[in-house]
Amino acid sequence: MSSALTDLCRFPIVQAPMAGGAACPQLAAAVSEAGGLGFLAAGYKTADGMYQEIKQLRGATSRPFGVNLFMPQPDHADPAAVDVYAGHLAGESAWYDTPLGDPNAGSDDGYEAKLAILLEDPVPLVSFTFGCPTRDVLDAFARVGTTTVVTVTTPEEAQAAQWAGADAVCAQGAEAGGHQGTHRDGPEADGPGAGLGLLSLVAQVRETVQLPIIAAGGLMRGSQIAAVRAAGAEAGQLGTAFLVCPESGANVLHKQALTNPMFVRTELTRAFSGRPARALVNRFVREHGPYAPAAYPQVHHLTSGLRRAAAAAGDAQGMALWAGQGHRMARELPAGQLVEVLTAELESARKQS
Repeated sequence: MSSALTDLCRFPIVQAPMAGGAACPQLAAAVSEAGGLGFLAAGYKTADGMYQEIKQLRGATSRPFGVNLFMPQPDHADPAAVDVYAGHLAGESAWYDTPLGDPNAGSDDGYEAKLAILLEDPVPLVSFTFGCPTRDVLDAFARVGTTTVVTVTTPEEAQAAQWAGADAVCAQGAEAGGHQGTHRDGPEADGPGAGLGLLSLVAQVRETVQLPIIAAGGLMRGSQIAAVRAAGAEAGQLGTAFLVCPESGANVLHKQALTNPMFVRTELTRAFSGRPARALVNRFVREHGPYAPAAYPQVHHLTSGLRRAAAAAGDAQGMALWAGQGHRMARELPAGQLVEVLTAELESARKQS
């Protein structure tokens, strides 16, 4: 592994920072203790909520870990389109007996307050999603000894991250579960052919920038990690693979759905958040995905109560079941054991190559 990442983990295995509760301190600690790199997701949390999770994680492991931040989003949403979508969701609101959320509940995710905490009490690594920080921000983290990573989905975004002073990039292929970390959310993010596949993206990023690459998107086996390393990545980042671990904070219905034959495919949808995100295709995606506007985080705020109500009612058909394309390959193992298995598979693939 490259010098920017070498000291952070013994094995080239990174647990993805899955927002929404899955990437909890227990999961991150188990991964880091096993020699991978555990991650906390600060997205959708308050600054204090993030800090409390960091304290819990530090109490559970002395190994390095990362914290992921969502970049503030420009307000390009069409209020009329959001209102129309709210009307489209009226039936869901009635069905779950839950009011729709306020679409104008904020778009910066407490970014500045989280930066202040992480600069005052530094963690080993901070990554950024939905955009690239300014050079001033990245330089500030460099001064306190924090490694910085920017999520990218194109070679151009990787180049922007290098120019801004990032230490590494996380190249996210279209196979990845959850939100696509595009720096700009435009029409090109929609449709079945949207986004670059992971191997193609890693190869193109490798030829564009000199930064270390973490590869993310559909990775479920050690042999796949070996493949992205052969393409130029230093490590593989896995989300869906860790989602089913007992330490994961994901809802049990979400965990079960990943290998349930009822859910046969995934697709990129704006139905839950207004931004393209890969999820298992359920009733909510089928009925509302075609009508959801490009309006993040307005749609996220609008549907958050519905998603909570669906989970409380035990209704997986109304939940955001984020999943990568390899979800059927999920193995219900303790996180530390999964790191061991992935490492053994990676070593076996290396010997066979």
